Amino acid sequence: MDLGLKDKVAVIMGGTSGVGLKTAEMFLQEGARVAVCGRDPERKEKAYDHLLEFGTVDSIFAATCDVTSKDDVNTFINGAAANFGGIDILVNAAGQSVMGYFFDVKDEQWEQQIKLKYFAIIYAVKAVHPYFIKRGGGRIININATLAKEPERHMIATAATRAGLLNLSKTLSQELASENILVNSVSLGLIRTDQWERRRLKNAPDMKAEDYYADLAKKRNIPLGRVGEAEEVASVILFLASSQASYVSGSTIETAGALGKAL
Repeated sequence: MDLGLKDKVAVIMGGTSGVGLKTAEMFLQEGARVAVCGRDPERKEKAYDHLLEFGTVDSIFAATCDVTSKDDVNTFINGAAANFGGIDILVNAAGQSVMGYFFDVKDEQWEQQIKLKYFAIIYAVKAVHPYFIKRGGGRIININATLAKEPERHMIATAATRAGLLNLSKTLSQELASENILVNSVSLGLIRTDQWERRRLKNAPDMKAEDYYADLAKKRNIPLGRVGEAEEVASVILFLASSQASYVSGSTIETAGALGKAL
């Protein structure tokens, strides 16, 4: 299947690790050009070197950027547009979870979650919008989590802000439809990413990765019986960005192995 992504320009916020990096890698394999950013300069350099295995210096743009900073976001997106001559796709993949019950979560943690899960997306959408208008349309894919619909008490700050992002995505899809800008969400369940690897090394350093994730899938009662992989999420993102998804907007696709309560 031809996804129609050759020579398209995809900007991936939080694209220097995890699902974002895997998505950038797969965009390059489809002949697209990618711009990625992250807060850590060292991680950004490693991501750039990694992506050179799949693309060229002419097809990759990488920069250090704090997605919760409006100035940083504007600088990064304007730089990507200047480098590639425009932008076609925005993937908001930056994310970080906070564990804790309501009275355990500090005010600054609430503020950080709101900035990361809400304002970061607002800044990015506003920054790419003029470039989408010049292109005659565009695609926005927001990476969310199943917590948006099925909150867990011990992750209240993350769940609450994820729910807000779900509503924002749906509303944006309606407002931007007349401009041929399609907006969708991809909600993650348990996906094997750098964040989960750090938890594994912290909580079970002597346990083999395969055993750790198998045990995790069992404890979380994932119907498919395993934790998902980053490339399985990236494949959904690429579909939503592709010409094959030209009538898909306002949707949320769950990549969670059927995890969740029955409706």
